[in-house]
Amino acid sequence: MTIRVSDRAASERFYATVLGSEPTHSDSVFAEWDDFSLAEADAEHPPTQRLHVGFVASSRARVDEFHRAGIAAGYRDDGAPGPRPQYRSDYYGAFLLDPDGNSAEAVNHGALRRGGTIDHLWIRVADLDASRAFYETLAPEGGWQVRSRMPDRVTVLGDSGSFSLVPGALTEHVHMAFPAGDNAAVDAFHYAAMHAGYRDNGAPGERAVYHRGYYAAYVLDPDGHNIELVNHNR
Repeated sequence: MTIRVSDRAASERFYATVLGSEPTHSDSVFAEWDDFSLAEADAEHPPTQRLHVGFVASSRARVDEFHRAGIAAGYRDDGAPGPRPQYRSDYYGAFLLDPDGNSAEAVNHGALRRGGTIDHLWIRVADLDASRAFYETLAPEGGWQVRSRMPDRVTVLGDSGSFSLVPGALTEHVHMAFPAGDNAAVDAFHYAAMHAGYRDNGAPGERAVYHRGYYAAYVLDPDGHNIELVNHNR
């Protein structure tokens, strides 16, 4: 997942501080912590707003340290460390606001995402039914499952980890990329979106600017978020 930030240096300092590590990769365009990255906003790509990102924490002590480090550095509290049993009986989280006001959480629970920095996202949408239809339509090609157990939330599940769609003040300018097993899956994803009347944001093809063999397609969800399916061919 990529977010756009109004001040890259300030945001990079925030995430390095609270995640407890420098980026795993940094160049002139992106700073990355494995599956989470940030890039400078510009006229074409405004800052991401009103997003919630929950980061994997290996222990409750690591959740406490995330919050303590952020507060010590002068960042804004959005919820002290503690249990949140409304999510899971063993859910323990803490919340801070990044320089653009997005909610960043460190979370520990018994079903954490495996193999990634991000455990979950919360994305606020303008029309929950329209967003549900988009993700249901592309679920076979995208490799995710859609669940609607509550009237005010839709959860999209991968092999591990999730993101939730909820109504409210709109989350803006998010890019999410999902893995594909082969190039044909990328082609099918784009075809299904176009056939259903969704908006194209980049036809299937190789994007060697990222690396050789990077084969991806991009479509826009109902709120204009850039949704990508990519086969890295490596």
